[in-house]
Amino acid sequence: MISPIKIALMRRLSIRANVKFNRTLHVGPGSIVWAPSHLAIGNNVYIGKHVTVQVDGEIGDETLIANGAGIVGKRDHDYQEVGIPVRSASWVGDNPSLSRKTIVGSDVWIGFNSVVYSGVTVGNSAIIAAGSVVTKDVPENEIVAGVPARRVKYRFTEDEFRAHWAALARRGIRRLAVPDVLRFGDA
Repeated sequence: MISPIKIALMRRLSIRANVKFNRTLHVGPGSIVWAPSHLAIGNNVYIGKHVTVQVDGEIGDETLIANGAGIVGKRDHDYQEVGIPVRSASWVGDNPSLSRKTIVGSDVWIGFNSVVYSGVTVGNSAIIAAGSVVTKDVPENEIVAGVPARRVKYRFTEDEFRAHWAALARRGIRRLAVPDVLRFGDA
């Protein structure tokens, strides 16, 4: 059973079906959070104004998604329907058999007006600069920028990253599992 608080929040903030979250979620006005099948949102997540999240997957703890950002499908409309304007084309969504879940790690900052495509993994403690378009996975601890987004630098050194996550773990913040190729150092 859904609590009355969650029902009121879903109506006010346009949080749609298939989204699991807790009371520490902040969603700004004009934002839409929706999942075709399932989206889990961690503790103390901040979603700014006019943000669109329309993917299946997971968003980790202590993540900040700035105003105007989007986490959206790579392919939403059948743009190849002959005789049909794109605006009126059938909504097809991402092909579930071809797409992966979208993972946004813990302690991530997605900057103002950035776009993250579905199926992408953004590793823990990564930062996506304002206005970036993320089309590929972002490893832990990377700062990326641009269209398409590319690595600018690392947020922490290996020792700092290890100490950072030791401190976060003591505060009860969980580090989301990411594929080994996206992990930073031996932390």
